[in-house]
Amino acid sequence: MKLNIVPASTGLTWVKLGVKTFLQQPLAMSGLFFLYMAVGTLLSLLPVLGLILAFMIVPAATLGLMAATQEALKGKFPMPTVLVSAFRAGRQRMRAMLVLGALYAAACLLIVMVVPFLVDAPPVPLVTPSTADAGREAMMAPQFQLTMLVTMLLYLPVSLLFWHAPALVHWHGISPVKSLFFSFVACIRNAGAFLMYGLGWFGVFLGIGIALSIITGLTGSATLMAAAMMPLALLMAAMFSTSIYFTFRDSFVATPPDDSTGSAEDAHNTDDKP
Repeated sequence: MKLNIVPASTGLTWVKLGVKTFLQQPLAMSGLFFLYMAVGTLLSLLPVLGLILAFMIVPAATLGLMAATQEALKGKFPMPTVLVSAFRAGRQRMRAMLVLGALYAAACLLIVMVVPFLVDAPPVPLVTPSTADAGREAMMAPQFQLTMLVTMLLYLPVSLLFWHAPALVHWHGISPVKSLFFSFVACIRNAGAFLMYGLGWFGVFLGIGIALSIITGLTGSATLMAAAMMPLALLMAAMFSTSIYFTFRDSFVATPPDDSTGSAEDAHNTDDKP
């Protein structure tokens, strides 16, 4: 397995492939993402350890969604069991994924604890059709936007560390700590592609938002926008998650073992490809 440096334009290709693959199996991909979100939400409601467990499942769920993308590419309908692919690859890799989940939970909890010391974090407004205007005003408040900016800046290095880590642990058998290092290096070395990837998705989200605003303006119903905002955001997030697999596939190249260590047939049989 070696790092593959791709041109910046590849980032836009990842966006296109994500959208295209999602549209091949929209029901399955959106359903799996909604299932993951539902499980995470339910776990977060548990007392004491709920939030920790919700954070811990993120790497495994990310791997599951990447495996679902693989299934969709093959023309298959991804089943719900694909979400637990990380826990069906043997005891050793399951333990490694659990360690990765624990590291991710620790990093996220650290951010949650640090942010209030850096900024006076206001409560997150609950947006419902009846409180759409108030919620929108609260989210536009400078203090709320500053809090979100600080949170995003702190989360950025965490995102780079864990972006490829679940796939490296599951498909290549890399240890959790090494997978974090390789993931970070891969993201930095392909920074141009990831920049275009981010800009591409920003353009998609912005376009959808503008279209929704135009429809709201034509109908004159703020309630319509508030009601459509959450399901549409989840749908777009599901589409985005479908594209993550392609960022990993193109950033790493699986290399067979040296012929001196075994036969060509053995190398073919043991080569672990995503």
